This record gives sequence, C-alpha cells and structure tokens, in this order.
Amino acid sequence: MLESEVLRHPTSVLTPAQREQFFEEGCLVVEGVADGGWLKRLRTAMNDMIERSRQVAEDDGAFVLEDGHAPDSPRLRRLTSPVTHHPEFWAFAKESLSADVAADVCGPDVKFYHSKLNFKWPSGGQRFDWHHDIPAWPHTDYSPVTVGIYMEDCEEEQGPLLAIRGSHKPPMHSMYDSAGNWVLRIPEEDLAPGWRDNVISLTGPAGSAVLINCRVIHGSKANTSGRMRPMLLNVYSSADSMPYVINPIPSPFDGEIVRGKPATRSSHDPRGCELPPDWSKGYVGPWKHQTG
Repeated sequence: MLESEVLRHPTSVLTPAQREQFFEEGCLVVEGVADGGWLKRLRTAMNDMIERSRQVAEDDGAFVLEDGHAPDSPRLRRLTSPVTHHPEFWAFAKESLSADVAADVCGPDVKFYHSKLNFKWPSGGQRFDWHHDIPAWPHTDYSPVTVGIYMEDCEEEQGPLLAIRGSHKPPMHSMYDSAGNWVLRIPEEDLAPGWRDNVISLTGPAGSAVLINCRVIHGSKANTSGRMRPMLLNVYSSADSMPYVINPIPSPFDGEIVRGKPATRSSHDPRGCELPPDWSKGYVGPWKHQTG
C-alpha cells in the first residue's frame, strides 16, 4: 500500500502527528509498545535462547556469535528468526501492539515478513554501518516497516539505532561496491552534504518501539557500556506488498496475515529497487558482508 492510501485510514496506536513524523523523517520512537508483562515474557524467552547458545561453537544458522563467545561466557550478535525458535516471539509479533503500530504506517491489512533479535553485548557490541534495508529484501512497494523493541533501556553509550532524517526520500544508494560485491554499507563520503546535521539517535526506555522505514539510511554505534542492548526486530508489510526475491530469513510464519485480511490485488510503487544476491544458496548475515 502506498503512503497516500495509508493516510486515508485512521490510526489506532500512533497519533496522526506521530504518523506524519514517521512519513516525513523515516523513523520514529514510540514508548510503551511492550508493557511490563510482555517484557517479562520476552526476556524469559531471550534468556532461554542465550542458555541454548552455550552449546554452539560457531555460527549455525540460528545464532550469529560475537568474538569471544564461549560456553561459560556467551556473546551473541543475533538470534536469526526468533519466531522460529521460541513461541513467545511469535506470540509477540502477532498479538502485541507491535502489529497495530505497523498497521498505522503500512495500512490496516498487515503481513508478517521476518524477525531478528539483535544483541549488542556489553563493552564491545559491534557497530553497524550506514545502509538501506529494502535492497536485501525488495518488495513491490515500500510499505515494509521494521518495528524494533528495546528489551532493556537504551541510552547513548549502548549503541542505539541511528537514522538519517529524510534519507528515505531521495534515490537510494547501491548496496554493492565498485567491484560488484554486495557489502550492505554506504561509505560516509558518499552521503549527501550536511548529513551529520540530520542524524537522529533513537534512544528509549525498555518497551519502546523504534520504527524504521525500509528505505531510510540507518546504522548504529558500538556498545561501550557495561549493559547489554537486546533489540527484537519484526518486519511487517502491507498485505498487498509482494516480495520480489526469496526471504533471506524465512520462517513458518512468512506471509501470515496478522491484522486485517489478505490482499486480492498487489501494490506497486513506480520507483524500482536494486536486487540482492541469490539468497537461495544461503544468507550469512549483514556483518560478514560489511566486513568483506
């Protein structure tokens, strides 16, 4: 569904001003989307998965490990597709206000796409370079939205998400380098003049949702604090938005309608989108691409 069509529908969680800010800036922080009950359930599920990771010695398709990971001291970068590995994550993606927030910005009929649980471990959780999301999983329109939930308070030193205000409106940068390698990063020298003046630090207390437009340029800093920064990321789209390529993070719930009803026609944005490599041979995750 295109933005002009979304705006014809009332909001249920966001205020009209918040939705307008999201469409104008490409990002938004909304506090209180996950209440205390949900946070307790999500943290319990997260801790269960951290315990399972103690038995993992290398990246295995579910866990992406950070340098220094060991059985007695686990350090994770990502749990890939948490909805696949623990029922509480799917319950949250489907039943919580997260899906209602998505409906406010991509239309009343909402489809689940995929999920990640990204960690930034204390004192060293890795930075994430500037990039666009949608070239990794292009759709027929630009309705896909990432709704990230901070599972703990996130302040500046913990490496919050950063976004460049308004960067979803101009033509997008290529996610390939000059040699044709998929790198999922934008060198800072290629960004528009004055970009630093438009960087937004998306901090927030536990339970806050961070909405990221699929075109907006975003990244994050390293975690220099002594506290972990876990962030659950669910990607939704309008029901009438159709993926062009294989889902790099598939799950049994790919394409499930979580709000409203299924589409009977597809939505198409006239702006094209760069295509990624062939994910059918496997998806290694963004950090390996960014580091070569």
